[in-house]
Amino acid sequence: MNDTRWQIITPSEIPSWFLETVKRYAPHSDGKYAAQLLWHRGIQDPLQLPGFLDPDVYQPSSPFAFGQEMKWAIQRLQQAREKGEKITIWGDFDADGITATSVLWDGLGEFFPQYLQLDYYIPNRFTESHGLNCSGIDYLANEGTSLIISCDTGSTNLTEIDYAHQLGIDIIITDHHTLPEDRPPVIAIINPRYFAESHPLYHLSGVAVAYKLIEALYQSLPDIPQNPVENLLDLVAIGLIADLVQLSGDCRFLAQKGIQILQQQLKNPSRPGVARLLELCQRNGDRPTDISFGLGPRINAVSRIHGDAKFCVELLTSRDKKRCEKLALETELANTRRKSLQKDIMAQVQKKLSQLDLSTTSVIVLEDPQWQSGVLGLVAGQIAQEYSRPTILLTTGNEDDNANSTLKLARGSARSVNSIDLYQLVASQSHLLHRFGGHPLAAGLSLAVENISLFREGINQQFRQQHGDLALKGAGIEADLIVTVAELGKALFWELKLLEPYGMGNPIPKLLLQNCWFENTWHNNPKDLRGKTIQYIKTTFSLWDDSVNEGFPGVWWGHYKDELPQNTRCDVIVELDFNVYQKQYEVRLIAVRPSHVYTDFQNNFIPSDILLDWRNNTDINPSETIRILKKCPNTWNEIQQEYRRAIALSEKLALAYPSPEPLPPVLIWEKLVGMAKYLSRTGETVTIKQIQNQLNLSRYCLKLGFNVLSEFGFNCHLDQEMIHINRMSNISPQSNTKFNQFLEAIEEEQFIHQYFSRIPLPTLQTILEQIPINFEIF
Repeated sequence: MNDTRWQIITPSEIPSWFLETVKRYAPHSDGKYAAQLLWHRGIQDPLQLPGFLDPDVYQPSSPFAFGQEMKWAIQRLQQAREKGEKITIWGDFDADGITATSVLWDGLGEFFPQYLQLDYYIPNRFTESHGLNCSGIDYLANEGTSLIISCDTGSTNLTEIDYAHQLGIDIIITDHHTLPEDRPPVIAIINPRYFAESHPLYHLSGVAVAYKLIEALYQSLPDIPQNPVENLLDLVAIGLIADLVQLSGDCRFLAQKGIQILQQQLKNPSRPGVARLLELCQRNGDRPTDISFGLGPRINAVSRIHGDAKFCVELLTSRDKKRCEKLALETELANTRRKSLQKDIMAQVQKKLSQLDLSTTSVIVLEDPQWQSGVLGLVAGQIAQEYSRPTILLTTGNEDDNANSTLKLARGSARSVNSIDLYQLVASQSHLLHRFGGHPLAAGLSLAVENISLFREGINQQFRQQHGDLALKGAGIEADLIVTVAELGKALFWELKLLEPYGMGNPIPKLLLQNCWFENTWHNNPKDLRGKTIQYIKTTFSLWDDSVNEGFPGVWWGHYKDELPQNTRCDVIVELDFNVYQKQYEVRLIAVRPSHVYTDFQNNFIPSDILLDWRNNTDINPSETIRILKKCPNTWNEIQQEYRRAIALSEKLALAYPSPEPLPPVLIWEKLVGMAKYLSRTGETVTIKQIQNQLNLSRYCLKLGFNVLSEFGFNCHLDQEMIHINRMSNISPQSNTKFNQFLEAIEEEQFIHQYFSRIPLPTLQTILEQIPINFEIF
């Protein structure tokens, strides 16, 4: 289990002009939450803001911003058209590569007859892997290809480029991956990595670079195309969002325009394959999540399960409805199989992890002969996040491509976490590897099976030398906004939708709801098209707090209902979404922990930074929500399997969630009000020390808070260190003086504690209480 910290973004003071500008784009609300998000994410320039919110205002970059490389590419394409040369698009098997191939297929198809002068080639994930390869180039040479246009690949395939040149084949590279040190001997290399990181084209994915090539060809030969180039933008949006690139600059513009076209597919399908996929995943196409959770995983699933994903290009580009129906169903079933396979391998990996000593493991390296390589990257990503360690999973069931070779290879995928440069870690063990490639967050590799033990030891040693143990601490979850259940729904959904499409650099807003609880919890396994149960769990629930008389629907993917706390108040982090199938707004649960204001089975306040041990206490009778552990478990997986009821309390205490950073004064006030309401409603009493622990305040500062509560109609009475709170009336204070004094006192106390953090809090409080103040100390 990750050592996960919750970080709450401090609300900023938004200038009135900025708030008014945002409000014009938010007709259903006052725009305050959208303004907070935009301001915090650096979208503050009055000239930049309109183009960010409205793609029709944005000025996209010219395709000829790529300079001479783009001009060389267009010249070579014109030459091929005049001479009737055979052109082959060399794509890739992931969603970005498939959509890039489709964009070039449709776009170049306006200038070259498809299948006669134009063709495409998608390598097999299992037998060829990513990038150009010599056997494929041989095949194309025999087919008469004289010009290869790569997309989403090719920049570093120097050996293969030389080989193609020897066979008389020219190459135009369109790619967005790492550039080689020296320019390869190609006709043109169109790659945004040549730009500065601040350039609006820098973050283009493979499909967007391919689109820029077609856009340049349209501008160079404007009288030839029969269809607008903008018709390709739905495919561009799918590839951009599925590839998780940073959606800024032209990336955001292209994704926004593409989604506008994509959402028309169900009403007026120009791409019947895309329309059918949207139906199968029960999406409208008007949200980026329709791609990231719907279309993208389905396109990626084909190569993960079958290896060969060539038919996906036909699925995205064909106008034959019957053919697209068949291909869409094959894609859907591949995705179903992918989910089940991923779940099975995840369970197997966790079983292997239970036998490891994670205290001495910095990089997780596991292997198994039965694992299918196509889903190892997905599982490695899950494990890396859950255990906060770089993870490498290998399958040893494959042999080298050379059938005559006795070398047995392990192949697999690696995923990073916490900004650890995984590529450099893997590269440090290159002397043990057969092949490897990737980037700082993900990599693919192969090595001799006999080298796995040496590789595991070597990469762990390298990690400890570079990072020690600091990098293994959880990165934490950042909550963007604090809301109540009453605020969830249509108005907030459409306000947050202003910032779509979300992605890298502009993540989906995380909403924090405090002091809430769950009801109507239920879990089930979804079913596939054939009615067969999918081995992938989800829990549904309704979320409540004191602001509502009716719960709000939600879902927690990959979890059982017993993992939700029962009969206790919690803090949760969620994402707000719209369920097209059920026609309702709902939340996706991201994380849950006990509320800072909650009680045990005897209604005593329990601080959130302790772990309770009741194993040897015979004087208590815990409720059903508490499970006594007779021995210390070895892994969190053990707890989840054997002690599900214990998770309701033990997992959510500070063993899993350490004490949070100091909260903003306004949030401390809100917590104090919540505690006062609870104590007033239940008639319970607590000690001053318990409230101090909850709010991390000194006695003198807490006294100020109680003075403010009295202004709001609460009667606070102290009796031998026990505090009684009753609400006498609902009134509004006549002055903000005491309230402001309370907030200023908290700020001063936090400031002093920050710069004298080595002084124990009780000692610090004693010092603070010696400061002359105009009220009575408790």
